[in-house]
Amino acid sequence: MLMEVVIAMGIFAMVATGFAIALARTSDLAQAAQRRMQVNRILDSALTAALSSPVLEPGTVSETLSEEIGGATVEVDTLIEPLEELENEDGQLLQQMFRIEVSAHWYENGDWQMESAETWRYARLYQP
Repeated sequence: MLMEVVIAMGIFAMVATGFAIALARTSDLAQAAQRRMQVNRILDSALTAALSSPVLEPGTVSETLSEEIGGATVEVDTLIEPLEELENEDGQLLQQMFRIEVSAHWYENGDWQMESAETWRYARLYQP
């Protein structure tokens, strides 16, 4: 009878340990998904701000946000550069096209992390 109790407690301990490990990994994945959503929101906001600017000027703009990801302050760089020699499907040169790239940098887990997003825009899109 004592042996049955010891075996039952051993099986219970293995199941409980497996459950605790699975729960910890699920928590880690949920936190990673939340951080990824925060980064995507930051990139989307910065990209929308750059896209809606009436005048595009080539160059890089850097700003530090008050928002934090994992306890770290986020630095956002916006790069605007003209696209040269871009042609449409008829072979005509497309003028005044710009590439806009937004990248977010933050320090987390002992290493620098970086995510970026980019798009193209016609320079006169928001001009009257």
